[in-house]
Amino acid sequence: MSGSTLILVALAGIFLLLFLVIRTKLHAFVALLLVSLLVGIAAGMPLNEVITSIQNGMGGTLGFVAVVVGLGAMFGKMLEVSGGAERLAATMINKFGEDKATWALGITGFIVAIPVFFDVGFIILVPIVYGLARKTGKSLLHYGIPLLAGLAVTHSFIPPTPGPIAVAQLVNAELGWVILFGAIAGIPAMILAGPVFGRYIGKKIHLEIPDYMEMEEREYDKELPSFGMVTALILIPLVLILLNTVTGVLLEEGNTIRNIFTFLGHPFVALTIATLLTFYLLGTKRGYTRQEVQDIATKSLEPAGIIILVTGAGGVFKQVLIDSGVGEVLGDMMGDSALPPIVLAFLIATAVRVAQGSATVAMVTAAGLITPLLEMVGMTGPALGLIVIAIASGATVLSHVNDSGFWLVNRYFGMDVKDTLRSWTVMETIIGLTGFVVVLIISFFI
Repeated sequence: MSGSTLILVALAGIFLLLFLVIRTKLHAFVALLLVSLLVGIAAGMPLNEVITSIQNGMGGTLGFVAVVVGLGAMFGKMLEVSGGAERLAATMINKFGEDKATWALGITGFIVAIPVFFDVGFIILVPIVYGLARKTGKSLLHYGIPLLAGLAVTHSFIPPTPGPIAVAQLVNAELGWVILFGAIAGIPAMILAGPVFGRYIGKKIHLEIPDYMEMEEREYDKELPSFGMVTALILIPLVLILLNTVTGVLLEEGNTIRNIFTFLGHPFVALTIATLLTFYLLGTKRGYTRQEVQDIATKSLEPAGIIILVTGAGGVFKQVLIDSGVGEVLGDMMGDSALPPIVLAFLIATAVRVAQGSATVAMVTAAGLITPLLEMVGMTGPALGLIVIAIASGATVLSHVNDSGFWLVNRYFGMDVKDTLRSWTVMETIIGLTGFVVVLIISFFI
């Protein structure tokens, strides 16, 4: 089959995927599997090879992603149930003072979203935003936007959140580099989209607590955990993964210290250590029975399962593109472009994000399309970490009415669509553009 025909097959597959997700509301997992089947068949692959590609794509992706996302979900759920997120917020606001509460909320969101899913973190912490707005008379957006920015940045940029984990696996990027570049890009993105933009938009749009959202203060049957303990638990896996990357660069292969940190810093081991410590320090040591801890861990896997399956289906799509020959042709076509891979990665993710709304689908689709080019040009090491953040940035910008996050914020803050576009959509776009600009600048030196 000619290269131009394969390109048409790939484009038809992408448009079909968008149609199925947007128009028919078919679940992304099923849509990705169906499109992968059809692309493989249309590209002339033998039927048995199409099935083999699906198995290899799903297995190769989930062998890593399922473990990391599953452990991360348990870790985050234990933090949520124990009140660790509230402890972080309360301590940060006390440290910064009410005048600088926006900075405290931004940093709190940034830390909390490392182990806790975005929507869960927002729902847990939004009563604090309500309380500050009621006390000061300022707009909900003055405090809400910084919190949302902190949560959104980490959710998009820093593992072990599912998005960057999925993209890192699909493009074979080392997590240490992703964490490092995610933090470097995420901090300025959080500042600009959070406290800075929040102060501006809070003066333009004055929002009071919606009547239907008057919430009672959450009560916990046990005393909240300490700030130091919660922070340490969140940082343990990140530090171990980063030490693995650093020792891999600084020490020779075979060095004993490097071997130790290669083991301890593997995401499987680092997250297992953190999760077990969380079960003990936030669970059994604080009075939860073993059965209660087990029930909490089991409950955490319900939302994680959906993310794991969608990510696996993204791996299937990537594998079919590669095995059918479509990926090689796409790689050649993008390689002939005057645009560098990091820009192409951002633009592809942006296009899919705007078209169908889901950041996760945008990330896995962009990763699947860009991987053949990365393999063709031999991109490795730190450069792949930059590609992950570029894709995450593209999948963050321009959230609008086809994104569930848009409506979550719309309802909790009682806004109309126009004001949600002026606040939430602009905030997300600032995050994505800032993150992309930072990694683009870094790419000139790597």
